[in-house]
Amino acid sequence: MPLPPDGTHGTHGAHGTHGSLRSTAPLAGGADGPRSLRPLLDIVLEALEAGAAARGGPIPAGGPRDVGHRVRSAAEPLIPEAGAGSETALRELVRVFAESAADPADPLCAAHLHCPPLAVAAAADLAASALNPSMDSWDQAPGASTLEDLVARGLATEIFPAGHAPDALVTTGGTESNQMALLLARERAAAGAAGAAGSADGDHGPVRVVCGANAHHSIIRGAWLLGLPEPLVLPTPAGILSPTELDRALGELRGPVLAVATAGTSDAGEIDPLPQLADVCTAHSARFHVDAAYGFPLLFSTTLRPQLDGLARADSVTADLHKLGWQPVAAGLLAVPDRAALAPLGHRADYLNPADDTEAGIPDLLGRSLRTTRRPDVLKIAVTLRALGRTGIAVLVEHACAAAQRLADLVEDHPGFDLYERPTLSTVLFRPAGADDERVASVRRHLMTEGRAVLGRARATDHRDGVDKLWFKATVLNPHTRPTDLEILLGVVEGSTAA
Repeated sequence: MPLPPDGTHGTHGAHGTHGSLRSTAPLAGGADGPRSLRPLLDIVLEALEAGAAARGGPIPAGGPRDVGHRVRSAAEPLIPEAGAGSETALRELVRVFAESAADPADPLCAAHLHCPPLAVAAAADLAASALNPSMDSWDQAPGASTLEDLVARGLATEIFPAGHAPDALVTTGGTESNQMALLLARERAAAGAAGAAGSADGDHGPVRVVCGANAHHSIIRGAWLLGLPEPLVLPTPAGILSPTELDRALGELRGPVLAVATAGTSDAGEIDPLPQLADVCTAHSARFHVDAAYGFPLLFSTTLRPQLDGLARADSVTADLHKLGWQPVAAGLLAVPDRAALAPLGHRADYLNPADDTEAGIPDLLGRSLRTTRRPDVLKIAVTLRALGRTGIAVLVEHACAAAQRLADLVEDHPGFDLYERPTLSTVLFRPAGADDERVASVRRHLMTEGRAVLGRARATDHRDGVDKLWFKATVLNPHTRPTDLEILLGVVEGSTAA
């Protein structure tokens, strides 16, 4: 059916008349996009403000039942016969979305590696959404592909300053990055096995992953997804992977091995002894991957950077800037010291990267990810790097880590709490003195249900008595956190514990 001359569609609207698509469904891009977005953004900002005021704290009170009821009341009917209009839909749903959110910008929302995004990064992400480049072929993302190349190689060089040709893949976060690292190790082992076919060398086969019990769950899950042998998980009673334990394990294994270390564990924010682990891997000719999803931004700080000594000796590194990098989700990376290591990801789809286009100089994006359609997540990262610079980012990282040290001071000075240990990054584990695990779990749930504070939980061995215990986990990621905020957080926990 041909379009009417005025651009309206041929179907009848709710009142039996032709509706103008330009007026009822304006686009975010194009010459008219900014004009269409501007009044809607005002509504969104007002709704965000109203929702935050209605919430009145770090998380909505009432628990899943009350929050679910509130959201359903605002969202239903989900697909009405006649639309409510853009302004009404935005005002009502964004408001309830904000009112029902756990807000990581609130200093009392400190449960997870869930950061409050910088305003400049969120604003940049709006531009990415409005233009909607798809990072699977150059003709869908001409400028974005160049920007991704600059950001990926630039951040990879931060990790591997002496690399042959450092490069990085943009991922959805630590889980995807770790899985990609395992995939690259699997393909390298497979290539080695193919090259050794027919020889008497029996040391080739599927790659075996070795990690500590402190490793992120995505390592175990990634091995399962890729059909690899079950990883060898080494005990980490001190919270970090022991080089002696790794040396013993690698000495008993045959065939290709990928050893995985962590620079910023999810539970306690601890960093494995990277230089010593790298030495062990070199001695046993094992591949070495470091999951630095949490700790990577320490590289921007001259005072904190030494904690990542040995990182550059890895064969691959996971980084994630939607943790200690203050980016909206998603902002992950997998970095390698030589882009040749990424060759196994090459894939051909004639409608996206035909050989003649590639030969003619059109960039091939399909080998940059296992995903096809991808958002231009590099824009917000690039804007943040340009806006703050190395020094500005370092200030934020150092402030978050210093705030965690201050919280640890408060816990140590309080007779009613036990501190697990001094924080390495910005995570603090503590518990009420003399409480059992059931009490710790119930207090955490009570604070969350009341909407007063959001704390995580972690299980770790108490170094004082050697007993495995449940701890409150406070992950300090808000760079604006003040000492008084930390005092309030501890006071809220103390009051709930005594109740």
